[in-house]
Amino acid sequence: MTTEASGPAARPTTDIDRVADRYLDGLIELSPISATYLGIPGHDEDLDDFSPAGLAAGSDLRRKTLEDLALTHPVDDIDNVTVSAMQERLSLAEETYAAGLEHMSLNVLASPIQGIRDIFDLMPTQTDAQWLTFATRMTKIPAALEGYVESLRAAAARGLVSPRRQVEACAAQCTKLTTEDGYFSALLPAKLAGGEPLVGSAAEALSSAVAQASSAYAGLGKILLSEILPQAPEADACGRERYQLLSRSFLGATVDLEETYQWGQEELARITAEMEDVAQQIKPGATVQEAIRVLDADPAYQLNGTDELKAWMQGKADEAITNLADTHFDIPGPVRTIECMIAPTQTGGIYYTGPSEDFSRPGRMWWSVPKGITEFGTWRELTTVYHEGVPGHHLQVAQTVFRSELLNRWRRLDAWTSGHGEGWALYAERLMAELGYMQDPGNRMGLLDSQSLRAARVVLDIGVHCGFSAPAEVGGGEWTYDKAWEFLSAHANMAEAILRFELDRYLGWPGQAPSYKIGERLWLQLRDEVKAREGDAFDIKAFHRRALDIGGVGLDTLREALLG
Repeated sequence: MTTEASGPAARPTTDIDRVADRYLDGLIELSPISATYLGIPGHDEDLDDFSPAGLAAGSDLRRKTLEDLALTHPVDDIDNVTVSAMQERLSLAEETYAAGLEHMSLNVLASPIQGIRDIFDLMPTQTDAQWLTFATRMTKIPAALEGYVESLRAAAARGLVSPRRQVEACAAQCTKLTTEDGYFSALLPAKLAGGEPLVGSAAEALSSAVAQASSAYAGLGKILLSEILPQAPEADACGRERYQLLSRSFLGATVDLEETYQWGQEELARITAEMEDVAQQIKPGATVQEAIRVLDADPAYQLNGTDELKAWMQGKADEAITNLADTHFDIPGPVRTIECMIAPTQTGGIYYTGPSEDFSRPGRMWWSVPKGITEFGTWRELTTVYHEGVPGHHLQVAQTVFRSELLNRWRRLDAWTSGHGEGWALYAERLMAELGYMQDPGNRMGLLDSQSLRAARVVLDIGVHCGFSAPAEVGGGEWTYDKAWEFLSAHANMAEAILRFELDRYLGWPGQAPSYKIGERLWLQLRDEVKAREGDAFDIKAFHRRALDIGGVGLDTLREALLG
């Protein structure tokens, strides 16, 4: 198997590269969680300081970095992009910090409650020494949660408290983690790589750490209910002003929210019509829901057990790499390995984690299978494999990590914008359809079903949080939870429990969910503009290589870099 087409020679390190790399070094000192997530060794025994003092230290680092950037001078286009990307990302982070949004962070998916627990999934546990490191970090959970509570209290003193629905749901998550069959209990008894039980001092250390961590999470749940909940607002909406800031943070671009709200409704109508057409291919005369029932009952699309699921994921991911390498993408040698995993949690999510810098830890696609689920329908999930794997997140993230001859470490490891990353992953799904991989009516319905959800949440998220009038199909007027549920249920075909969680996610994490579909829109517009500019000379493989070599910058910075 070949590796990659020869690239440019390694460029000399510039002053701006040094500023960026110092920032990354400072960041991982302040955030051991980020270090582990990025695969940077030496910090796996520690957790972040989520207290006001810890958050202030992050602000100090950002402001110092921005001051240092202002004293440097770009020497090439790569430097220009680094300056633009860092100024945009760090300045927005400072706006978010000043608004108190870091201090009040509390939602069902992406707040310290989840981040502290989730990082343990990326820690190796094959040896006694690795389990000891795992246990040592777990003993730091009580202090991390205490600091987090300090920040929640500081935010509350400013009148900044997450909505009641989020507080109640997060308290329930704390309870679920600490039940007899929850995450912490499931860690014991632990096993080593060969399946033999962990014994001796390592086992004792882990048992003690688990007890401390479980107690800390149980205590946090009680604090949320007794202290934070009474101060929490009933309204889910964050308001237009805060939403505009959050939208910019997730996109790296400013969009016209009224126009985007209208576009979301038009895009959803287009997707719905296409789903109705595909339903006729599956069963003439069928509605979309009837066609979906046919697909769910078809043995050709069924997998039994997580072993079959994992093998199917791996096979599809490997097939995409083999077929797309050297045709539509330059895929470097180390990037041609992806590992498909069943996650240790049971939330129902599917997600990707990038490789370590030296690729000793490969990029991984994780499937978190809900308890009791043993059958899986591939018609729904083929598009997800392309989204999380190749040409989606794995190609995007791992290729950037690989480009050490071009990019500084911050650009390769830490530059990330949701609209860029998730927009690319949706673009990747659509690209696979354009290349003929979704011709099968079942798989095509899966793609459209996923697109329908993504378009629906553009409408729901912007509409609810900005106070726009609800669509006529749910009665117009002011958005309510019931209208949001009716709207989402009409345009997403998922189990009720999963869909309820999705709705809670949108209500508690404003601006993030729309970044997928809006990001895809901006990626497609950018490809069209480059194609129009280059005419017959346009080459899709070259476009992909240029775009991905820029890294996960904001979408305005990406546009600037590609179009000048």
